[in-house]
Amino acid sequence: MAYPNQKQQKHHTVQEALKKAMAYCAYQDRCHKEVLQKLRNLGQKQTAQDHILGQLIADGFLNEERFARSFTRGKFNNKQWGRLRIVRELKARDLSAYNIKFALAEIEAEYLTHFEKICTKKWEETAHLPLLKRKKKVFDYLNYRGWEPHLIYEGLNSLEA
Repeated sequence: MAYPNQKQQKHHTVQEALKKAMAYCAYQDRCHKEVLQKLRNLGQKQTAQDHILGQLIADGFLNEERFARSFTRGKFNNKQWGRLRIVRELKARDLSAYNIKFALAEIEAEYLTHFEKICTKKWEETAHLPLLKRKKKVFDYLNYRGWEPHLIYEGLNSLEA
């Protein structure tokens, strides 16, 4: 018996689920964990999930190295995340240490320049605050976004001088 507010889960055939998974992966890069969750939501059994996952990898729809690189670039450039936050989020998606290291290498060249811009911008935005509150505000902002504490201290000391 279905309850009025309860959504009925439709079970899809393996071919239907494969098509849906292909569309899901074509829209944006996905990690294995996200695709497996999607397949579970489509009502697929473990053997069907393994088959579909293998097919997606073979056809190039699913590539964790590509996902790690695009995720890292996007979060670094658009959300101004630092290494610590990016690593934490990639680990939460069960990516290998190799893929994480490979992805971080992409942002290495512009990492410090990007940090200095963000730090300076936030420092200027908080100019109206007393010095200690200003430092705390900037530190908390950068720390939340995953920038290394030693970098933040160095940046604040150079801006204060």
